Amino acid sequence: MFLKDFERILNENIPDDGEGWTIVDAFGGSGLLSHVAKRLKPKARVIYNDFDSYAERLKHIDDINRLRGLIAPLLASTQKQKRVDRKVKQQIIDVINGFDGYINEHILCSWLCFSGKQVKDLDALFKEDFWNCIRLSDYPSADGYLDGLEVVNESFHKLLPQFKDDPKALFVLDPPYLCTRQASYKQATYFDLIDFLRLVDLTRPPYIFFSSTKSEFIRFIEYMVTDKKDNWKAFDNCERIVVKTLVSYTGEYEDNLVFKFN
Repeated sequence: MFLKDFERILNENIPDDGEGWTIVDAFGGSGLLSHVAKRLKPKARVIYNDFDSYAERLKHIDDINRLRGLIAPLLASTQKQKRVDRKVKQQIIDVINGFDGYINEHILCSWLCFSGKQVKDLDALFKEDFWNCIRLSDYPSADGYLDGLEVVNESFHKLLPQFKDDPKALFVLDPPYLCTRQASYKQATYFDLIDFLRLVDLTRPPYIFFSSTKSEFIRFIEYMVTDKKDNWKAFDNCERIVVKTLVSYTGEYEDNLVFKFN
């Protein structure tokens, strides 16, 4: 939802093709922000922190599509978004166990588990009820998607300090929501209060920070600035963009993009 804003902020604050700049995508996820940054600023050094080994999935799209092609016919008799019966579930498990290529439990979970469910491994997946959530077509090729990016695999608290004194190193920070379970992440644990406080302490301009009212990031930085606590100057006079997301007829939350360049 913030891609257009992200592009605008980059273009307004990093001149021309980005020569001399480093863009550090510390929570790289699928690499989307890194990909967009490199496309907009081709001469910038763009560091994609692939802490969860997403690039490994991209290398094996052919295998992922092949496995989808084996599972999909087994789900043909089950309506979309409906629970799979035990017999079909066991047939799917047998296919997965007999597959001779790359297997990723998080992709399988997105095909076979109720929306939003996360698992840490295949054993955990096989204990879940199966649902017919499989995509209807193959994934497209990702050829060239990561071209030009510097792919690293480090914890944010080891990566960010390497660039803390470089005024032309932009920190792009899109962490997990505070205290939410992140079974799909390599750590298979929580982005807890200590991680959150450590990240806030490491943040300095220039940065682009994504968050949500699902965490208390906005309230926390408002408290820091008001009471002048710890690293408050990094967030004083920062700019904020808000997108409201409706989750039900009565419930909504805010996604936030907070940024500061000087």
